[in-house]
Amino acid sequence: MTALTDRFSRAVDYARIAHAAQFRKGSDIPYIYHLLGVASLVIEFGGSEDQAIAGLLHDTLEDCGASHEAVIREQFGDAVAAIVKDCTDGTAEGKVSHTNPEAKRRDWIERKLAYLAHLRTAPEQTLLVSACDKLHNARAIVQDLENPDVGTRVFERFTGGREGTLGYYQALAEIFSSRGVPVATVLDGTVGWMHELAGAGSRVAIA
Repeated sequence: MTALTDRFSRAVDYARIAHAAQFRKGSDIPYIYHLLGVASLVIEFGGSEDQAIAGLLHDTLEDCGASHEAVIREQFGDAVAAIVKDCTDGTAEGKVSHTNPEAKRRDWIERKLAYLAHLRTAPEQTLLVSACDKLHNARAIVQDLENPDVGTRVFERFTGGREGTLGYYQALAEIFSSRGVPVATVLDGTVGWMHELAGAGSRVAIA
């Protein structure tokens, strides 16, 4: 059983404030919804408080800036900071440096391939948090695919487009399965359904 202390409550506030101006892609849902969802999945699949806190903070460097790393380390400890850094495939500063669509696309491919390679050797502590993040995102994509008002247009929100997004999630599912992450079976089923709803003929990973 995962025991949650005041550290978890403080992490909720930290995430809420850091992401206050951000919303989920294509919606008016505050971004904290995703972070709470990831932390909940971490707890559901047996993660520790450190992992649950990292679930709340996993997008902080990527979406709010690299300067948060030192603050997270000071307030929540080395273990949390290490998982957050491991779950980051690029910082907010790095992303804004690419201004045209082609440059953004190249950067996206490079970052995703590097992250997939990283996951193949990442610590188990990190894998659970990362897999829960991807599951929560995959479920959101499936929900939009099932919505007749959105459907496959959901992929227009993503730099990787339809093929890149499907390939990335397939690669993630394969890596998490090979590493024996507890959430892998659920993620694999969700990714399979994502491919079916997207009309993909087969499940092909980008790496």
